Amino acid sequence: MANTPQARKRIRRNENRALINGNRLSRIRTFVKKVESALAGGDKDAAAAALKEAQPELARGVARGVLHKNTASRKLSRLTKRVAAL
Repeated sequence: MANTPQARKRIRRNENRALINGNRLSRIRTFVKKVESALAGGDKDAAAAALKEAQPELARGVARGVLHKNTASRKLSRLTKRVAAL
């Protein structure tokens, strides 16, 4: 158990940050799922619109440190490729 005030504060802070980061990651996943569901439905216009909304969310995740930049880039690239293939 943490004995110093700094360690106690760090535990509290880490719990709060974990909640916030979890919510951010969930939000990003939701936007990606919207693109994937539009792709599954075969609707190119809806998929392109959803991709346009998902792109800044992925970039924001990178900026906030929730996602690694290569992970976001890979996801965006694969989704873009699938939308273009429709």
